[in-house]
Amino acid sequence: MDNFLPITNGCAIPRKELPILEFPHFRDSLLASTAANGNIVQFFGYEENGTATLLAVIRKGYDLSAAQCAMPKEFPSLTAENWKFNLFEREIAEQFGIRPLHHPWFKPVRYHANWRGAPDVFGADYQTDIPGLYDYFRVEGEHIHEVAVGPVHAGIIEPGHFRFQCFGEKVLHLEIQLGYQHRGVERLLPTLPFKRLPIVVEGIAGDTTIGNSLCFAQAVESLSSLKVPDPARVVRTIALELERLACHVGDLGALSGDVAFNPPAAYYGRLRGEFLNLLVVLAGNRFGKGLVRPGGVTKIPTPDNVALLRDKIKEVRPEIIQVADLLFSAHSVQARFEGCGRVDRATAEAVGLVGVAGRASGLDYDAREFFPTEKYKMMSPCSYNRKRGGVYSRAWVRYEEICHSLNLAEDLLGTIPEGDLPFPDPNWRLAPDSFVVTVNEPWRGELSHCLLTDAQGKILRYKVKDPSFHNWTGLALALRNQEISDFPLNNKSFNLSYCGFDL
Repeated sequence: MDNFLPITNGCAIPRKELPILEFPHFRDSLLASTAANGNIVQFFGYEENGTATLLAVIRKGYDLSAAQCAMPKEFPSLTAENWKFNLFEREIAEQFGIRPLHHPWFKPVRYHANWRGAPDVFGADYQTDIPGLYDYFRVEGEHIHEVAVGPVHAGIIEPGHFRFQCFGEKVLHLEIQLGYQHRGVERLLPTLPFKRLPIVVEGIAGDTTIGNSLCFAQAVESLSSLKVPDPARVVRTIALELERLACHVGDLGALSGDVAFNPPAAYYGRLRGEFLNLLVVLAGNRFGKGLVRPGGVTKIPTPDNVALLRDKIKEVRPEIIQVADLLFSAHSVQARFEGCGRVDRATAEAVGLVGVAGRASGLDYDAREFFPTEKYKMMSPCSYNRKRGGVYSRAWVRYEEICHSLNLAEDLLGTIPEGDLPFPDPNWRLAPDSFVVTVNEPWRGELSHCLLTDAQGKILRYKVKDPSFHNWTGLALALRNQEISDFPLNNKSFNLSYCGFDL
């Protein structure tokens, strides 16, 4: 990545320092990096004064780098050579009306009119209000049948459509179509008064309130030169780990329910509530809203609250371990988990899986270790001992992270000093003509926010990349050659976000 500028996670730089490459050099650098174990953190477009630009942030090992280029009207598809670019290219095409030539499966991502009012690039029959208007991939044959599920589901769940091509009970191919909600989050954020931004950001995905709030706060702090007191960083780290604990414990319970093993399902369901209640103690509500703000936190736990948190962690730790012993030792569970929905390491690397899904397939990447923020630099990393890429591995990685998070939270609680902190100043200003990218590791995996400001210090572009943007493809691949009845189990083992995707 000789042509790209090395950057630091959460450190703002003037936009003029970002290299502006000719598109062929930009494209060649991206392909060369991603072919050599590089991965996409951000790849998006923005427009300023009538000029449209492509910007990319790449991670390779422990390094981040960025560059940009003028947006062409059309260009040779990168996806045709590396599948990691698939959704990124389709999103850019949908938002800005440019065509990646020879894209292997060119269709919209969220089914909305492009932002520039440019001519449609998806074909004359394209209608922005009908997701699924395009053909789904089909396997032809006399004995092939098709099963369509959603977008309306039986439970309280967001819309998503799943189209299975089957031979008997065996799934030959699964195509996933999202984008039914048209939330418009990214277009909304630059238009809001600054005081409204934290409220909208923490609602991007309700189960990742702390993760999104943290990415946002770190970006603003860097752009505004805000100093964060060390106790506030401790509280933020604890909050992120409590969010991870609640979600991972809940997922183990849901996986138990999917294989009809009801005792762990009920037990872990209750324990999930315990961790949500700890967020009430820490933040004032069960999802951590209102806690993380640019410049610090709005609440610091009292000594009594710290004691309550530590006592509860000490109380639930043996319960979690005992129920895990029951879950992972049951022969009926092993028979359903083991070998189900495998995504091998090579495939996981090829599509760029992150988070639990990536680590369960053997990819050694955790942003808490590679790009540590808050108090993670002083904390030991989590070890992962099961990497075969199936449901069992994804469940086991969650369990390992639960045990690790309990240790982190307990250790950090012992470092919170007594006394109040000044309330974060809400009247911050952003540096003009600047750029910053933040990377964190909430419970699903690598989450990144990218902010660009204009000459007046207003937000020019706010880009959010949820880990699910990488991982929905992994779920589709996990279903190949599985029975269609294995879909709920595999779906829960990934547990991806609809709303985090539909921005």
